[in-house]
Amino acid sequence: MTVECLNALSQSALLFFLGVGLTLIFGIMRIVNFAHGSFYMLGAFVGYSLARLAGSFWLALVLAPLSVGILGALFELGVLRFLYRRDATAFLMVTFGLALAIGEVARLVWGSQPLEVTTPKALSGVIFLFGLPFPLYRLFLTGAGAAVAILLWQFLERTRLGLLIRATSQNAEMMHALGTDVRLVRSFVFGIGCALAGLGGVLAAPLVTASLGMAVNVIIDAFVIVIIGGMGSFAGSILGALLVAFVQIFGEYYFPDFAMALMYLVMLLVLVLRPGGLLGKEA
Repeated sequence: MTVECLNALSQSALLFFLGVGLTLIFGIMRIVNFAHGSFYMLGAFVGYSLARLAGSFWLALVLAPLSVGILGALFELGVLRFLYRRDATAFLMVTFGLALAIGEVARLVWGSQPLEVTTPKALSGVIFLFGLPFPLYRLFLTGAGAAVAILLWQFLERTRLGLLIRATSQNAEMMHALGTDVRLVRSFVFGIGCALAGLGGVLAAPLVTASLGMAVNVIIDAFVIVIIGGMGSFAGSILGALLVAFVQIFGEYYFPDFAMALMYLVMLLVLVLRPGGLLGKEA
C-alpha cells in the first residue's frame, strides 16, 4: 500500500505538468489545445537530443521546456492570434492539425522507434522508505511536482504579471480597456502552458522512453484531469492530477482489467454531481 501511494504521488506530478498547462491555456484563452500532448512528446524528444549532445540531463531539463515554450508562443503569435473572433471549431481544427504536424516532424527527425533517456546517475538508485525500497527518481518526480506547483502558485498570486494573468482570465475586455496588452499575455500564457507540458515530457522520458505514442497516451489523461478539477482552476488541476494518478495506480494494482474504466467512472461521477468540475465554476 505504501509503495502504491508513493508511485501515485510521482505519477500525479507528471500528470500535473500536463493538466496545469492545459488549464492555464483554457483559463486565459478559452480554447482547448488538442496539441498539448504533442508538446509533451516534443519535450521528451528535444530533451533526449539535448541530453545526448550536452551529456547532461539537467541541462536538457532546463533547455527542452524552454524550447517547447518558445515554439508554443510563436505558434500563438503566428496562427492562433488571428482566430480569436472565430468560433471554437477553428481552434479545435488548428490545434488538431498542429498535433499531426508535430507528430510527423518528430517521426522524420527522431524516427519511429522509442528512444531511451538515461536516468541521471545521482537519481538512479533506490531509497528505503518505511523499510521498503523505492526508486530515487520517482521520489525526485514527487518533489519536482510539488516545487513547480508552489512556484507557479506564488507566481500567479504574488507577482504583477501573475495578477495580470488572473485579471485577464476574469475579464479580458476590461483589461484591454485599461491598457494591458492582452495579446502579449495570451502569447506568454500559451508558451508557459506548452513549456510545462514539455517539462513533463522530459521528466517522463527516463521512465517510459521518448516515443511517438506519448502524445496520444497522455492527451486523454490531460483532459480528464481538467474536467475533474474544473476548467481554468489551478487548484483543480492539482486535485485532478492526484485523483487520476491514484485511480490509475491502485486500479492497475487491484483491478488491472478495469483500470481505465475506473478513471472514466470517476470523471462521469464528477460530471453528474458537479458539472463544472470539483473546483471549477458552475455554469
